[in-house]
This record gives sequence, C-alpha cells and structure tokens, in this order.
Amino acid sequence: MSTLAEHTDPLHAASGYRAGRTLPVRVELIRQLKRRRTLIMAGILAALPFVLLIAFAIGGNPSGRNNQVTLMDTATSSGANFAAVNLFVSAGFLLVIPVALFCGDTVASEASWSSLRYLLAAPVPRARLLWSKLAVGLGLSLAAMILLPVVALAVGTAAYGWGPLQIPTGGSLDSGTAAQRLLVVVAYIFVSQLVTAGLAFWLSTKTDAPLGAVGGAVGLTIVGNVLDAVTALGHWRDFLPAHWQFAWADAVQPHPEWSGMIQGTAISITYAVVLFALAFRGFARKDVVS
Repeated sequence: MSTLAEHTDPLHAASGYRAGRTLPVRVELIRQLKRRRTLIMAGILAALPFVLLIAFAIGGNPSGRNNQVTLMDTATSSGANFAAVNLFVSAGFLLVIPVALFCGDTVASEASWSSLRYLLAAPVPRARLLWSKLAVGLGLSLAAMILLPVVALAVGTAAYGWGPLQIPTGGSLDSGTAAQRLLVVVAYIFVSQLVTAGLAFWLSTKTDAPLGAVGGAVGLTIVGNVLDAVTALGHWRDFLPAHWQFAWADAVQPHPEWSGMIQGTAISITYAVVLFALAFRGFARKDVVS
C-alpha cells in the first residue's frame, strides 16, 4: 500500500529517478569546454610561451646582474629551463585567473542566466550540482596548469634544444629527472591555488554576478600577496598561503628540500577545505530564486 508521502513526494512520483545520475560530470564538462571563456583562456595560456620566445629573440639572451644568476637567466639553456621560467613568471598571478574563472563562474553564471532554479527543479540535488561543478572547475584549472608547461616545453625544445635543466645556483638535472621535478612543480602549484579555487567557489554560491565571484577571488588573492610582503608581520606570514607559493623552487635543486612544500600544502588544503565546506553549507540553505 502506498503512503501519502509517496504520492506527494516528487522524488517517489518520478519513476526511475536516481539522484546520483543527475547532472553527470561528463555533461557538465562538455558544457564548460564549449564556453567561449574556456577557449579564450586556453589560447592565452598557450600563447604565453610564444610571447616569451619573441621577447628573448628581440632582447637577446638574459644574463645575470651583479654576478647573480637567477632562473630567468637560464631560460634559453634548454626546453626544460624555458618551461620552468614560464611557470615562474605565471604562478604568482596569471595562473590565478583560470582557477578563479573556472571555479568562480560555474554556479554564479547559472544564476545570472536564470537557469539555476531549473536545474534544481529537474530535480538535481544541491550537493550533487555543487560536486559536479566543483569537479569540473578543478579539472579545468588543473588542465590549464598542465597546458602551459607542456606548450612551453615543446616551444623551448624547438627553439633551444632538449637538454638538462640548468640550476641557477650551480649544477643541473638530467632530462628525465627534470621532467619528474616539473610534474611535482605543477602539482604543487595546483595545490597552492586551491585557496583561490575555494574563495571563488564559495563566492560563486553567494552571488548571481560571475564577475563578482571571479574578481573577488582574484582580489583576495592579491591582498594575500600584499600581506605576505609586509615583513613586519613576522611569523604570522607563515599562515598565509601566498607565503609558500614559490616553495616549489626547492624541488628544482640537485638535493630537493620538501619542508616548505609540505607546509604550503597543509596551509592550502586547510583553507580550501574550510571554504568548500562553507560553500556547500551555505548553498544547501540558500533560497534560490534565479
């Protein structure tokens, strides 16, 4: 005998309904890949190595100043060095933008198009919707961070040859070891950007304006970088994710030092988990009207 709840509950009324099958990640991924902002961001990241290549061709090979050699000065030594330099110049700001864009635009854009309430009326459980969008946002962010060094490695190898990674402080890493270390670098940069992803995703669930979520995440990330530059804060800077964003440089040494990367990873994951939890908690109670 059916109960009154089964007749009035739309989930029981819909034959064959399975919450876990609503809004598959594959469908959400295809939707996001087709969006113009995804293609434009991919084009910008793929173009950066060519811009640096042209800059070095016009300005000549970089050289050290005051007898000090930096990573930038080794950019034309090999394709591996060129890839490392591309990561160095983009990790502080450029790679923040795709993370903020892919994670901050995802929910807010649905609200701005007035399609969010229809997704929830499908019915797609709110947690399921957020998990799908978060997974795709993080996946696209990781793809962006992989795209840049892959293109840079190909361009650098074509221009400067395939060879060991020359270390500014002396010594070098053979090609195989260099490739492994660059993978570690990309992985760490992705983890360090989880704070920006968490900020953007949380703001995306709080506003109907995609630019507000994206801009807010980028702005707060910049504020973190500014605070890290204030040496008067002393050891308090150790609790800022920005303080550890270049700890990956310790991985491209003959004898890598992991302590900085471990601390940076712990700080980033802690902040990100809190921000993602706030996003899920707030969205579960939000009155969606758009």
